Formats: sequence, C-alpha cells, structure tokens
Amino acid sequence: SVSPGDTSVLAGLYGPAEAKVSKELPDRAALEVLLRPKVGLPGVLERSREQLLRQTCEAVILGVLHPRTAVTLVLQVLSDAGSLLSCCLNTACMALLDAGLPLTALFCGVTCALQPDGTVLLDPTARQEEEARAILTFAISSTERKVLMATTKGSCSVEEMQQCLAAAQRAADTIFEFYRDSVHRRYSKS
Repeated sequence: SVSPGDTSVLAGLYGPAEAKVSKELPDRAALEVLLRPKVGLPGVLERSREQLLRQTCEAVILGVLHPRTAVTLVLQVLSDAGSLLSCCLNTACMALLDAGLPLTALFCGVTCALQPDGTVLLDPTARQEEEARAILTFAISSTERKVLMATTKGSCSVEEMQQCLAAAQRAADTIFEFYRDSVHRRYSKS
C-alpha cells in the first residue's frame, strides 16, 4: 500500500502462475493489470490507466524468465486526493519488488501540475489538478532516469514539458531513496 498525501492505493500481485491458453505467451509471462476504483465498476479512465501501467511494468519485468505464465497485478484505489496515476505507478513498482519478480530496473511515477502562471507543482492535490493548465505524469526508470511513460492532460509548450520532466527526474531520486529505505526496513534483521 502506498499513500503519498491523501491518495492511497493497495496492490496485490499474483504469479507467475499457470496462464489460460488464450492468454499464454510462448516467449514471456503475460502481464495483466487491473485497476479498481474506490466505488463502482471500472470505466474508460481506469482501462486507459491499466494500459499505461501494464506497458510501464512490461518495460522492466524480465518476463522471458517465466514463459507461458501469467502475472496479475490488482490495484485497488482506497482514496483519491490527486496524483492518482503516479501513486498507482509507485504502488505497482513496490508490489513487483516485494513479490521478487526479476526486473531490469525500478521505476517511479511523478505527477506535475502546470499552473496558469507557469509554475510547476509536484504531487498536486485534486483541487490543484482542477486549476492546472496541464497535468503531466511520468514513469521514470532508476537507470539513467529514462522516461518509460509520459501522459499529459491539457496543453503545454515543449519547453514547459521539458521543465516538468526535469522536475520529475529530480523528484525521482527522493522516491527511489524511499524504495531503498522501505526494502531495507522490511528485510533487515534488526
């Protein structure tokens, strides 16, 4: 469970397990990501986010080590007070790490809100997202801080996008440090 601010997402990871024949991939593990809203049934927005999450996870999972298997990642939104996609990305990475799946790198999600005056806010609240001119979410890899995924809502210039990306890459260092501390606390013998 990851909860930056008042946004909270719980994850469950199942697999690698036997895959249904229709979903089986001969050369790698088949990854399925399910995003469950706090209330109600998943809609178009959740399906879109599931695809972004799946593509990001597939970029780092060494699925070739588990051919013809299935891995299912279920994310349950407990509360949404803004920056939900980045919270889902961070929760997904922590779930993959905790489950011990082989990964090429870690990743983290960072959401930036571009305010009408041009300032960049990291980890915006729901109200700040509503007031923002653009919302940008990045998935940043732990190796060389490469961008694995980027999505925007609203409009911004190329320079503003680069400014948001630079801020997200700087923020990624803090998130990766949090990952290290969390893993150390979980697995230390103290």
